[in-house]
Amino acid sequence: MTTSPRSGADILDLAPVMPVVVVSDAETAVPLARALVAGGLPGIEVTLRTPAALEAIGRIAAEVPEAVVGAGTVVSPGQARAAAEAGARFLVSPGCTADLASAMADTGLPFLPGVGTVSEAMALLERGLSALKFFPAEAAGGAAFLKSLTGPLPQVRFCPTGGITAASAPSYLALSNVGCVGGSWLTPADLVSAGDWGRVTRLAEEAAAL
Repeated sequence: MTTSPRSGADILDLAPVMPVVVVSDAETAVPLARALVAGGLPGIEVTLRTPAALEAIGRIAAEVPEAVVGAGTVVSPGQARAAAEAGARFLVSPGCTADLASAMADTGLPFLPGVGTVSEAMALLERGLSALKFFPAEAAGGAAFLKSLTGPLPQVRFCPTGGITAASAPSYLALSNVGCVGGSWLTPADLVSAGDWGRVTRLAEEAAAL
Protein backbone atom coordinates (compact mmCIF):
# COMPACT_ATOMS: atom_id res chain seq x y z
CA MET A 1 0.00 0.00 0.00
CA THR A 2 1.37 3.39 -0.97
CA THR A 3 1.86 5.77 1.94
CA SER A 4 -0.96 8.28 2.23
CA PRO A 5 0.01 11.92 1.72
CA ARG A 6 -0.02 13.92 4.94
CA SER A 7 0.07 17.36 3.39
CA GLY A 8 -0.56 19.22 0.18
CA ALA A 9 3.17 19.13 -0.46
CA ASP A 10 3.08 15.34 -0.29
CA ILE A 11 0.37 15.29 -2.98
CA LEU A 12 2.57 17.35 -5.28
CA ASP A 13 5.43 14.90 -4.77
CA LEU A 14 3.56 11.68 -5.65
CA ALA A 15 4.60 11.80 -9.34
CA PRO A 16 5.28 14.41 -12.03
CA VAL A 17 1.78 13.94 -13.44
CA MET A 18 -1.53 13.57 -11.61
CA PRO A 19 -4.08 11.77 -13.79
CA VAL A 20 -7.37 13.67 -13.73
CA VAL A 21 -10.00 11.01 -14.31
CA VAL A 22 -13.69 11.28 -15.16
CA VAL A 23 -15.38 7.96 -14.37
CA SER A 24 -18.77 7.42 -15.99
CA ASP A 25 -19.00 3.72 -15.13
CA ALA A 26 -17.76 2.58 -11.73
CA GLU A 27 -16.96 -0.85 -13.21
CA THR A 28 -14.00 0.71 -15.03
CA ALA A 29 -12.52 2.33 -11.91
CA VAL A 30 -10.43 -0.55 -10.61
CA PRO A 31 -8.84 -1.67 -13.90
CA LEU A 32 -8.23 1.98 -14.80
CA ALA A 33 -6.48 2.63 -11.48
CA ARG A 34 -4.40 -0.52 -11.83
CA ALA A 35 -3.32 0.52 -15.31
CA LEU A 36 -2.19 3.95 -14.09
CA VAL A 37 -0.34 2.52 -11.10
CA ALA A 38 1.38 -0.04 -13.33
CA GLY A 39 2.65 2.87 -15.41
CA GLY A 40 4.17 4.58 -12.39
CA LEU A 41 1.44 7.07 -11.47
CA PRO A 42 0.03 6.15 -8.03
CA GLY A 43 -1.81 9.44 -7.41
CA ILE A 44 -5.21 9.50 -9.12
CA GLU A 45 -7.69 12.37 -8.99
CA VAL A 46 -11.23 11.16 -9.64
CA THR A 47 -13.36 14.18 -10.44
CA LEU A 48 -16.76 14.53 -8.80
CA ARG A 49 -18.39 15.30 -12.12
CA THR A 50 -20.41 12.10 -12.54
CA PRO A 51 -22.86 10.09 -10.44
CA ALA A 52 -20.34 7.21 -10.46
CA ALA A 53 -17.47 9.20 -8.96
CA LEU A 54 -17.94 8.44 -5.26
CA GLU A 55 -18.46 4.73 -5.91
CA ALA A 56 -15.37 4.75 -8.13
CA ILE A 57 -13.32 6.31 -5.33
CA GLY A 58 -14.59 3.71 -2.89
CA ARG A 59 -13.75 0.82 -5.20
CA ILE A 60 -10.25 2.07 -5.91
CA ALA A 61 -9.60 2.68 -2.21
CA ALA A 62 -10.76 -0.84 -1.35
CA GLU A 63 -9.27 -2.83 -4.23
CA VAL A 64 -6.15 -0.95 -5.37
CA PRO A 65 -4.12 -0.26 -2.22
CA GLU A 66 -1.10 0.78 -4.30
CA ALA A 67 -3.10 3.75 -5.59
CA VAL A 68 -3.48 7.06 -3.77
CA VAL A 69 -6.98 8.00 -4.83
CA GLY A 70 -8.27 11.51 -4.34
CA ALA A 71 -11.41 13.44 -5.17
CA GLY A 72 -11.26 16.34 -7.59
CA THR A 73 -13.73 19.06 -8.56
CA VAL A 74 -14.72 19.43 -4.91
CA VAL A 75 -16.88 22.56 -4.91
CA SER A 76 -18.93 22.30 -1.71
CA PRO A 77 -18.46 21.32 1.95
CA GLY A 78 -20.87 18.42 1.43
CA GLN A 79 -18.77 17.02 -1.39
CA ALA A 80 -15.65 17.25 0.76
CA ARG A 81 -17.31 15.20 3.49
CA ALA A 82 -18.80 12.69 1.05
CA ALA A 83 -15.45 12.15 -0.66
CA ALA A 84 -13.71 11.55 2.66
CA GLU A 85 -16.40 9.05 3.67
CA ALA A 86 -16.04 7.27 0.32
CA GLY A 87 -12.34 6.64 0.95
CA ALA A 88 -10.55 9.53 -0.76
CA ARG A 89 -7.04 10.12 0.55
CA PHE A 90 -6.82 13.71 -0.63
CA LEU A 91 -9.06 16.45 -2.02
CA VAL A 92 -8.66 18.92 -4.89
CA SER A 93 -10.86 21.91 -5.67
CA PRO A 94 -10.97 24.03 -8.85
CA GLY A 95 -11.32 27.23 -6.81
CA CYS A 96 -11.68 27.94 -3.11
CA THR A 97 -13.92 29.88 -0.75
CA ALA A 98 -13.34 30.31 2.98
CA ASP A 99 -16.12 27.84 3.79
CA LEU A 100 -14.79 25.24 1.39
CA ALA A 101 -11.24 25.57 2.71
CA SER A 102 -12.51 25.04 6.25
CA ALA A 103 -14.61 22.05 5.24
CA MET A 104 -11.73 20.37 3.44
CA ALA A 105 -9.48 20.97 6.43
CA ASP A 106 -12.15 19.55 8.75
CA THR A 107 -12.03 16.19 6.93
CA GLY A 108 -8.47 15.72 8.15
CA LEU A 109 -7.35 14.96 4.59
CA PRO A 110 -4.60 16.86 2.78
CA PHE A 111 -5.93 19.01 -0.02
CA LEU A 112 -4.99 21.25 -2.92
CA PRO A 113 -7.27 24.29 -3.07
CA GLY A 114 -7.60 25.86 -6.49
CA VAL A 115 -6.54 29.37 -7.47
CA GLY A 116 -6.45 31.35 -10.69
CA THR A 117 -5.07 34.69 -9.52
CA VAL A 118 -2.32 36.16 -7.35
CA SER A 119 -4.85 37.49 -4.83
CA GLU A 120 -6.42 34.05 -4.41
CA ALA A 121 -3.00 32.52 -3.79
CA MET A 122 -2.21 35.21 -1.22
CA ALA A 123 -5.53 34.62 0.58
CA LEU A 124 -4.72 30.93 0.95
CA LEU A 125 -1.19 31.74 2.09
CA GLU A 126 -2.80 33.70 4.91
CA ARG A 127 -4.47 30.44 5.94
CA GLY A 128 -1.13 28.68 5.98
CA LEU A 129 -1.68 26.88 2.67
CA SER A 130 1.21 26.91 0.21
CA ALA A 131 0.50 23.84 -1.97
CA LEU A 132 -2.17 24.87 -4.46
CA LYS A 133 -3.88 23.86 -7.67
CA PHE A 134 -3.63 26.38 -10.52
CA PHE A 135 -6.78 26.17 -12.65
CA PRO A 136 -7.63 26.53 -15.48
CA ALA A 137 -3.93 26.54 -16.23
CA GLU A 138 -3.77 27.22 -19.95
CA ALA A 139 -6.67 29.68 -19.97
CA ALA A 140 -5.40 31.52 -16.87
CA GLY A 141 -1.94 32.32 -18.20
CA GLY A 142 -0.11 29.03 -18.47
CA ALA A 143 3.51 28.39 -17.60
CA ALA A 144 4.45 32.02 -18.20
CA PHE A 145 2.05 33.15 -15.49
CA LEU A 146 3.37 30.64 -12.97
CA LYS A 147 6.95 31.58 -13.75
CA SER A 148 6.11 35.19 -12.94
CA LEU A 149 4.99 34.16 -9.45
CA THR A 150 8.34 32.71 -8.41
CA GLY A 151 9.55 36.18 -7.42
CA PRO A 152 6.70 37.53 -5.27
CA LEU A 153 5.43 34.14 -3.99
CA PRO A 154 8.47 31.85 -3.84
CA GLN A 155 6.99 29.77 -1.02
CA VAL A 156 4.02 28.58 -3.10
CA ARG A 157 4.07 25.38 -5.17
CA PHE A 158 1.43 24.43 -7.68
CA CYS A 159 -0.25 21.60 -9.52
CA PRO A 160 -1.40 23.33 -12.72
CA THR A 161 -4.39 21.64 -14.34
CA GLY A 162 -6.62 22.47 -17.27
CA GLY A 163 -5.73 22.19 -20.93
CA ILE A 164 -2.29 20.69 -20.29
CA THR A 165 -1.09 18.04 -22.73
CA ALA A 166 1.82 15.65 -22.97
CA ALA A 167 3.50 18.21 -25.20
CA SER A 168 3.02 21.21 -22.90
CA ALA A 169 3.60 19.44 -19.56
CA PRO A 170 7.42 19.72 -19.66
CA SER A 171 7.26 23.53 -19.82
CA TYR A 172 5.37 23.52 -16.53
CA LEU A 173 7.47 20.84 -14.86
CA ALA A 174 10.63 22.84 -15.62
CA LEU A 175 9.43 25.57 -13.25
CA SER A 176 10.74 25.65 -9.68
CA ASN A 177 7.26 26.32 -8.26
CA VAL A 178 5.53 23.41 -9.99
CA GLY A 179 5.45 20.10 -8.16
CA CYS A 180 3.33 18.17 -10.66
CA VAL A 181 0.78 18.77 -13.40
CA GLY A 182 -2.72 17.43 -13.68
CA GLY A 183 -3.74 15.88 -16.95
CA SER A 184 -6.69 14.13 -18.55
CA TRP A 185 -4.78 13.02 -21.64
CA LEU A 186 -3.78 9.78 -19.87
CA THR A 187 -7.30 8.37 -19.84
CA PRO A 188 -9.06 9.30 -23.10
CA ALA A 189 -12.66 8.17 -23.24
CA ASP A 190 -12.12 5.87 -26.23
CA LEU A 191 -9.42 3.87 -24.47
CA VAL A 192 -11.45 3.60 -21.27
CA SER A 193 -14.63 2.53 -23.05
CA ALA A 194 -12.65 -0.06 -25.03
CA GLY A 195 -10.89 -1.31 -21.89
CA ASP A 196 -7.50 -0.75 -23.53
CA TRP A 197 -5.65 -0.75 -20.23
CA GLY A 198 -2.34 -1.60 -21.86
CA ARG A 199 -2.41 1.65 -23.78
CA VAL A 200 -3.36 3.57 -20.63
CA THR A 201 -0.36 2.03 -18.88
CA ARG A 202 1.93 3.07 -21.72
CA LEU A 203 0.63 6.64 -21.56
CA ALA A 204 1.23 6.59 -17.81
CA GLU A 205 4.78 5.33 -18.29
CA GLU A 206 5.49 8.18 -20.69
CA ALA A 207 4.07 10.70 -18.23
CA ALA A 208 5.97 9.26 -15.27
CA ALA A 209 9.21 9.80 -17.20
CA LEU A 210 8.62 13.53 -17.74
